[in-house]
Amino acid sequence: MQHGKYRFIVGFLIAPLALYAVFVIWPFVQSIYYSFTDWTGLSPDFKMVGFDNYTRMLKDDIFWKSLQHSVLLVLLLPLVTLGLALFFAFMLNVGGRRRKNATVAGVRGSGFYKIAYFFPQVLSIVIVALLFQFAFNPSDGMLNSTLKGIGLGSVQPDWLGDPSLALVCVMSVLIWSTVGFFVVLFSAGMASIPKDFYEAALLDGANRITTFFRITLPLLWDTVQSGWVYMGILALGVEAFTAVQVMTVGPGGPDYSTTVLPLYVYQTAFRDGQAGYATTIGVGLLIVTMAFAAIVMRLGRRERLEF
Repeated sequence: MQHGKYRFIVGFLIAPLALYAVFVIWPFVQSIYYSFTDWTGLSPDFKMVGFDNYTRMLKDDIFWKSLQHSVLLVLLLPLVTLGLALFFAFMLNVGGRRRKNATVAGVRGSGFYKIAYFFPQVLSIVIVALLFQFAFNPSDGMLNSTLKGIGLGSVQPDWLGDPSLALVCVMSVLIWSTVGFFVVLFSAGMASIPKDFYEAALLDGANRITTFFRITLPLLWDTVQSGWVYMGILALGVEAFTAVQVMTVGPGGPDYSTTVLPLYVYQTAFRDGQAGYATTIGVGLLIVTMAFAAIVMRLGRRERLEF
């Protein structure tokens, strides 16, 4: 059984590892290299500038604003999204009233609710951002029209035009568009937990809150941890970039109040023609992403529970 084992393993791994090295590792290496140059992104000619781009980045007020917004997103988005998803999934699977044929069950109509929650995942984030851009329109958008219809015509916020509200609006859209995916994910995990655990806890007098924190969350922790990392990467990557790019004025405004690191990288490279400096900001984004994943994996480490 051991004869030729390593040749067999290497034969299966060499192709995917080669593809990973070419399409993932090598672009990272190139980005780090170009971050030490003054490359414009258009001309083949450039020269090495050493750490000038990194010095400039540390003195760049827009970079620090973008970093602040990205860190805010990566802290709040996973917390709110996963918290809501856990609550909804628990109610759909365990939180219903006791019935004659089942001691533990979800709320009535849970199958329909799962489809309703998952529906935003069918839509592209671009479509979702466009829909909410119209909804947040201060003159004839759905939100202000609703406020006017219920007699609150004097309350007409300029949702995406107010620096104090714009980022909150973007966050609400990202939460709405992603929470359904995690509801379905957590529902699948909860469905695999034996019902006997819940029935025994209920017979001992435990309420729904106790069963959630003592049974559901510990047995679902690995899934929650993976979801936290995944949600954080979305908050630092394409989801946040697309929502800000499509919804906000500028984009990234007003007054850079919604600019995030991926958007700033894009604007610096393609609008300002400073690809070398843009890759420097990209390296900073890479460091933030890796630090976030490492912190979550370290703080979330606990003994694995099996059932």
